[in-house]
Amino acid sequence: MPGPTYPPNTRELDAWRKELAPGPHEAWSAFSRAVFAEGALSVKAKQLIAVAVAHVTQCPYCIQGHTGAAERAGASPEEIMEAIWVAAEMRSGGAYAHSTLALDRLHEHRHEEREAAD
Repeated sequence: MPGPTYPPNTRELDAWRKELAPGPHEAWSAFSRAVFAEGALSVKAKQLIAVAVAHVTQCPYCIQGHTGAAERAGASPEEIMEAIWVAAEMRSGGAYAHSTLALDRLHEHRHEEREAAD
């Protein structure tokens, strides 16, 4: 039986990642701490946003990590699921909105055909 698609993020791998590039690792960690700190948005709101974005970017590690962080920040399962539905709507909304490009091309093609027929 094959192993998991994504390997678990272990402490050992995290330590190795830090060892391989300590400067960027610390800069990224500091950036992450600053972004998710209480501010104009609550930590809970930021984590709900992260859960939604993680579903759009389809990062399994982010989905798991930020779902747990949102829960620890006080988000209910209902709030987390609503954030996921917002992400789903936004993702599908992009496809719907971009249909304008296809429709514009089809409209242009029809116009070209009519001109050629005249």
